[in-house]
This record gives sequence, C-alpha cells and structure tokens, in this order.
Amino acid sequence: MSRLCVRAGIASAIAVAVLAFTYPTEVTGQQAFSHGQNVAPVFEGWEPNPDGTFNMVFGFFNRNCEEEVYVPVGPDNTIEPGGPDRGQPARFYPRRGKFVFKVHVPADFGDNELVWTLTAHGKTEKAFATLHPEYILDKRITMMNEAGFGQRAGEADSFAPELHVDGGAQRAVAVGEPLTITARASDDGLPEPRTGQNDSDATGLMVGWSVYRGEAEHVTFEPEQFNPDFRGRARGITMCGKKFPPTPEWWRERLSEDGTFTVTATFAEPGTYMLRAMAHDGGLKTTREITVNVTG
Repeated sequence: MSRLCVRAGIASAIAVAVLAFTYPTEVTGQQAFSHGQNVAPVFEGWEPNPDGTFNMVFGFFNRNCEEEVYVPVGPDNTIEPGGPDRGQPARFYPRRGKFVFKVHVPADFGDNELVWTLTAHGKTEKAFATLHPEYILDKRITMMNEAGFGQRAGEADSFAPELHVDGGAQRAVAVGEPLTITARASDDGLPEPRTGQNDSDATGLMVGWSVYRGEAEHVTFEPEQFNPDFRGRARGITMCGKKFPPTPEWWRERLSEDGTFTVTATFAEPGTYMLRAMAHDGGLKTTREITVNVTG
C-alpha cells in the first residue's frame, strides 16, 4: 500500500489544525454509500505533556452514511509498536470521529512512529503518527476543528469538562440484567450554552454514553443515548442527506441540577463490552470508559 499523508485543517492568525491520514488510491468523487464501505484511521496530531512525554491523537473516518462498523481489536484493528491494543475503538459510528483517543509515548520517542492498521469490508488502511512539528495540537486548534470555536473573545480560555464515573472500571452483569451507571460532570461555562437552530449548533455541557468496544446492536440504553461528539459535524456529513444524531431534540438532555447523569444499560448477548461516557461542552471533551463482562 502506498503511503500518503494529507494535511488539512482550519487556519487562524495563530494556529493551523493539521490532520494526517491515508486516503485510498481510487477516487470515486462525492458518491455516498449507506453500507459496505471501510473505515479509514486518522492521525489528528500530537500533544506535548508537561513532563516531556507526548500524546498521539487519533480519529477515524467511517465512509458509510448509516452503517456502524465493528472491528474487534486484533489483527484487523491494531496499533504498533506495543499493540495490538493501544486504547483504540472497536465500534465506528458513521462518518468522521475526531480526536477519539490518545496514545501516550515517551519523551525519547524521537523520529519513531506509531502505525494504526484497520481492515474493514476487505480493505486495509493505515494511519502513521509521528512527532512532525506541523502536526502539533493545542486546545484552540482542537476547538476550531471540533465545532469552529476558539476564535471569539474568551473562548480560548475554555477548559475541557471534568468527568467522573461512579463505581469501578470493571462491571459484571447477566444478559437482560439492567446495569445502572452514573456520570458526574462540570464545566467552566465556555463556550456559552445555547440551544442552536439545529442538532449540530448546540453548545454547553452535555453527557452521553456510547458503545466504544463491542457490538452496539446488543446494547440498549435508557434513556436513549446521543453522542455529544456529533456537534459541529453537520457540514461534514451533508452528503449523506440526513443529520446526526438520531435522538430527537437531543440538546435538551442536560445534566441534572447536581451535575449527575444516570443511564441504564441492558445487554442482549454475552461478551465483553466497553462503554464510554463523554462530556462535551461544544468545543472540548473528556471521556471515561468502563468495561462490562456480560454472562449468559
């Protein structure tokens, strides 16, 4: 496979967001497909840490408009070196997932690279992560790419929400047994909350649960869950002919007055599932995961 890095992003007077990933060699124009297409891994860029180490930040592009692609961590979904499991998702919702997860690398990483290899529907693509200077990220670049925030007065001072999930990181239930999970979140109020004229315009702190690993069709949430990460993505998914997410009037599902958000998850099939809580204020997000072992 040929290796092609493409840089794209949003530029301002002080920052340029850089995205690098491998595109297929065949170009089919702007034709949209509901099912049957593969998922491209994306290297978003890297973040410096105060201790001199770095975070490699990844996302993905599911080429389908409707199909949620499931690729278990293993030979078809691996990050090397150190893999196959470096914290990547196994369930890929339709279209673009930005800044989905981070891989921590040491201070002496130097000219090395991480390679995420993803095979879906018989097609393999790779994302190559390096510490190239042009790929550096900061929170303003992230906000601008998430939903176009970070340019107005005060928005650059925004911090990511605080998020905590009650209970342990490992849970066990039986098939059909409800699992109640509670997330607690808070935020600094930036960007200022607003309802928005459509699904992707809303801002302000929201929390949603999703299936990060495992077959999502076997998991039912009550109340029905949205993914806050869909905000600001309408411009990138218009070719699909519909808006995300499917939950009606999802932006009105706010935290309770004490900052808690409780849902019940029920599993139809045994197996190991990873559920992700995401707190998103419209510009920055924080995630936490729990692993659930479901017995028959």
